[in-house]
Amino acid sequence: MIRILLAEDMNMVRGALVALLELEPDIEVAAEVESGDDILPAALKARPDVAVLDIDLPGIDGITAAAALRRELPQCRVLILTSLGRPGNLRRAMDAHVSGFILKDAPPDRLAAAIRGVAAGQRVVDPQLAIAAWDAVENPLTSREVEVLRLAAGGAEAVEIAARLFLSPGTVRNYLTAIVAKLNARNRVDAIRMAQESGWV
Repeated sequence: MIRILLAEDMNMVRGALVALLELEPDIEVAAEVESGDDILPAALKARPDVAVLDIDLPGIDGITAAAALRRELPQCRVLILTSLGRPGNLRRAMDAHVSGFILKDAPPDRLAAAIRGVAAGQRVVDPQLAIAAWDAVENPLTSREVEVLRLAAGGAEAVEIAARLFLSPGTVRNYLTAIVAKLNARNRVDAIRMAQESGWV
């Protein structure tokens, strides 16, 4: 029996996925959560074989949670299930060492097959997304710049970003200026939009 944890913030979608997966004779939904912050505590309690995570969750996003799972519960494999089929998200997921990445509009039987594949130690990636990622522009931002931009995208001002990252406000402003220049953006808002569309944040 493959025990899974499911993280999806939309109640109706989560309920439908649970009902769908419970029809599979070899898959058991051991835990379900709606927030990224709940993924690690629920996984440490339920000890699933596979965590099926949406990217866009309240609290920390699914890819950040995947990285935490790898550190704290390395035997739990991660399958990203998302509607955000951007090449940058696939790259971020690969960097977090997830085992699979499929889109929510895939046929239902593909989800069960992907869970089985991931549980068996295989890499499962949506073929169309893999091709798009191959052709995608490389993220020019450093990991620190991505961190700063992610917080800015969440509405944090320079002083708040500085406090959270243990930097000075001037350093944060320098990072934001460098980000705008690297992306050839008009301003910070444009830089955030461009990075989000590329799946870098």
